[in-house]
Amino acid sequence: MEPEKFRITLCYLNGDMHIHSFLDVSGQRKVLAWHEATQNWATVYTHPTAQCEVHAACGPFTVCDDNAPTRCSCMKGFSVGSPEDWDLDDRSTSGCRRNTQLNCASISSGTMVGMADMFYAMPSVRLPYNPHSAVGHVASAVECEQVCLSNCSCSAYTFGSGGCSMWHGGLLNVKQHHQIDGASSGDGEILHIRLAAKEFRTRKNNNVVIILGAIGAGLNALGILVLIVVLRRTRRNKRYSETLDKIHGGSGLVSFRYSDLRRATRDFSEKIGAGGFGSVFKGSLNDSTTIAVKRLHGCYQQEKQFRAEVSSIGILHHTNLVKIVGFCCEGDKKLLVYEHMPNSSLDAHLFRSSAKTLNWRTRYQIALGVARGLAYLHESCLDYIIHCDIKPQNILLDALFVPKIADFGMAKLLTRDFSRVMTTTRGTIGYLAPEWISGVAITPKVDVYGYGMVLLEIISGRMNANGECGSSGDGIVYFPIQVARKLLEGNVTSFVDDRLNGDVIIDEVERACKVACWCIQDREFERPTMGKVVQILEGLVEVDTPPMPKLLEAIAGRSNSACT
Repeated sequence: MEPEKFRITLCYLNGDMHIHSFLDVSGQRKVLAWHEATQNWATVYTHPTAQCEVHAACGPFTVCDDNAPTRCSCMKGFSVGSPEDWDLDDRSTSGCRRNTQLNCASISSGTMVGMADMFYAMPSVRLPYNPHSAVGHVASAVECEQVCLSNCSCSAYTFGSGGCSMWHGGLLNVKQHHQIDGASSGDGEILHIRLAAKEFRTRKNNNVVIILGAIGAGLNALGILVLIVVLRRTRRNKRYSETLDKIHGGSGLVSFRYSDLRRATRDFSEKIGAGGFGSVFKGSLNDSTTIAVKRLHGCYQQEKQFRAEVSSIGILHHTNLVKIVGFCCEGDKKLLVYEHMPNSSLDAHLFRSSAKTLNWRTRYQIALGVARGLAYLHESCLDYIIHCDIKPQNILLDALFVPKIADFGMAKLLTRDFSRVMTTTRGTIGYLAPEWISGVAITPKVDVYGYGMVLLEIISGRMNANGECGSSGDGIVYFPIQVARKLLEGNVTSFVDDRLNGDVIIDEVERACKVACWCIQDREFERPTMGKVVQILEGLVEVDTPPMPKLLEAIAGRSNSACT
């Protein structure tokens, strides 16, 4: 294997060298190399090189400055949103929040003129990335300011050669540019942020404000320092791990002690699930947060799945991906901690007679949510992430039945420079793509195939692996083949779950059936991407009737054994 043509995406052993590539909690892609002589990891590659180039690196209403000792700082009139998160170097979520609320209501009613909101000019900055609206027919900066002031949702504006532009809501990705040899670098613009009138002081009070501010800042710094010391003594290892480089390379997840998880799960007493890699137990943290703890089994597979899950979803955040909260790694004990899903997994609602029947609207939204989650993994991450085991058991449902893709123990990471990856045949029978069974290198299209099979089960409420005898008793009909045939005949309602009593939207049923049959086509290039699947299910793109999957028909038995 030629090193220059292969990019490491997981932890490998090459001679005497360990190389580990991961997506850091900072949002940067990092590659570490293990130096045997110094017994330390060394960073050999980082992208992007500047932390301020990472999207939303500091969170809303902040200014990012790579040259400053403290990279992230709050804008004037704003304070740290969550000091605990900032202490843990996690600023992207909470960012900063206003010290004083705006007085938009008073201004619009024409009262309390002296309390009108004002604007603070921030020179030499990169304008926010978040969407802004350009306002036409504005001839001056004064007019631009008045337009923004008259809109309660306007939080900032700028006026220049491009006219008047406004921003609404949180301001993200503002970066400070610096002067070179006393002159402006020419890269920055002037951003006017909206603040309450109380944030502005008269000149004669400026010195007092500065002195009080310095004293307050010193006291705050001292208080934060004392708080950190107290927290470290009382809560110790319940914060970010600093030493598990070989496992997660600084992914930023919470490192739990085994004793903490044992206490949280009451000695692993409430088992809520099990799989080939281990058992899942329900637990509760000290702040009453309900969690699901997966205790991994088997030495080699345990280590392999542990690294796979932490590397693939440890720092990914998407509505339709299960959130991994943290982990425990003490000797041979490997545990993963997830957010708890109160409505269990999708298979429990589809295949158990005792479960409450999901209505069509809920089923369709589940199908759409799973498609969005897979599209994010395949198309929106720095690397392709192939889940490799899409099935109803790995789709969890939260309190509102929002689907969350789970169990990334078999996931594969693939750089954008490569379109395929070799791997041993794994996964679950009934959801495996033909090319995977044949032993060729796989692509994200194996997830598309598995999704198609799951979509058929969502529609029908029955397992694809079950066959039915033909009316003439001469064969077994594979259910996906029934769907494909009925679809060609234009009869899409005959295989809808009987428990729905016909209460479905025919157009959505037909659309979903067509998508499912396209996803299970024999040749991978005939299957759509998950991004295309999302567009079809959203009704943005029309879809043709798919052909019969010939391989499935051959496997299922004779072509004349269809059930009627």
